Amino acid sequence: MKPYLSVLLVSFCFVLMKLPAQGFLFGNDLSYVNEMEDCGVVYKENGNPVDPYQLFADHNCGIARLRLWHTPTWYDDLNSGQRYSDLADVRKSILRAKAAGMQVLLDFHLSDNWADPSKQRAPAAWEGVVDNLPLLKDSLYNYISQTLLSLHADGLLPDMVQIGNETNKGILLSPSQDSGPWVLDWPRNAALFKRAIEAVRGVETQTGQSIKVALHMAGPADTGWLMQGFWSNGVTDFDVIGMSYYWAWHKPTDIADAGNIVAQLKQTYPGKQVMIFETGYIWTNQSNDSAGNIISETHPNYSPASPENQRKWLVDMTQEVINKGASGVMYWEPAWVSSTCWTQWGQGSHQEHATFFDFDSNMLPTGGMGWMEHNYTGLNTTKEAERAFGFEVTPDSSHRSLQLRFEGFSLNKTLKINLLDAQGRLVASQNMAAAAEASMALPDLAAGVYYVAVFSEGKMMAARKVWLR
Repeated sequence: MKPYLSVLLVSFCFVLMKLPAQGFLFGNDLSYVNEMEDCGVVYKENGNPVDPYQLFADHNCGIARLRLWHTPTWYDDLNSGQRYSDLADVRKSILRAKAAGMQVLLDFHLSDNWADPSKQRAPAAWEGVVDNLPLLKDSLYNYISQTLLSLHADGLLPDMVQIGNETNKGILLSPSQDSGPWVLDWPRNAALFKRAIEAVRGVETQTGQSIKVALHMAGPADTGWLMQGFWSNGVTDFDVIGMSYYWAWHKPTDIADAGNIVAQLKQTYPGKQVMIFETGYIWTNQSNDSAGNIISETHPNYSPASPENQRKWLVDMTQEVINKGASGVMYWEPAWVSSTCWTQWGQGSHQEHATFFDFDSNMLPTGGMGWMEHNYTGLNTTKEAERAFGFEVTPDSSHRSLQLRFEGFSLNKTLKINLLDAQGRLVASQNMAAAAEASMALPDLAAGVYYVAVFSEGKMMAARKVWLR
């Protein structure tokens, strides 16, 4: 087939690090986006269809958080049987995030299903070794190492990883431990965390690239004693303390309390960053489907539920943690809108009333999306990239090659240009000397979405989305 390419944007696109000069990260967990689109959702801004990753990037989102389950076989009995938040889906999501200029936080749930303060069940594949700590440590090390090296092979290494998700209960519990009385076995827990971190550090050594390591706990009020447990048991080689903070679940901890806890953590663990990894606030008490919603309460000072109060709560909370030294805030699932698809518990979304979109999947103009663009005191919120690499992609007249124009690349470097399909799989590659302009020949390819990614010294510098018709 003779390919015909049209390009998303033909002007220069600067795609790395749209961050404030001080490096504060505004982020969103976008793990549901691929699934929602496969279920027929069309995201819109002002009524016009948009690419959701680009939409968030355009509104100053600097990092996408993406969850990874080990083997989520339960998806096989839902909807079309397509799995999500497995490695294949995460690969696609990382590519989309990087093409939009975002960093990536990879959330290792270390489970086949949801992991949180009440559930930390080890993957079924590891149940045979879950009570054999040396073998379990090896399984954990190999899994994290192989996952990250596989992503690195396609230039998709995340910028940050978290070891477990809301790990108040520990990680990698057997079915009986997970369903039994709450017991936190610190010697076992610390040994697993240290081995997981060793895996990440080993990948850093092999690839020559830096990866921040994060711990993640739920609830600001519980983070202090949990951090003391990590530290006193020798889990010290990490970079970020991540917290979940939702008013609905963590009250009476209010915004001021959360800020004070951030300040205490910064003082107690100098050199470690502190971030809010999850937060959320509803914009309506209404529902748009039959799936029960998981958040229902509003703070008395931010009532009633409305798009404006959703934004105000986020702005005030973010300003407070900025004042106390936090390095980032991430919102949980702002794109998990209603669809025709089923979850494990109902049809639709359990969070559509806390997204940044109305019930027609159109961005709420006065809602939470604008939280990232607020003019915060103490931050330079300019959107100018600190490190800008841009390039323009256009097909030649015969549509048999791509014409590339570069800006911001060192001309004494050799660039590697990869063409990847929408799943993040390599379909063509070419090395070339850095220059203002270059050409890349195209193989015969099926119609669809592709990405052109530019690498220098093994690191993806920029990427752009193109359509093949």
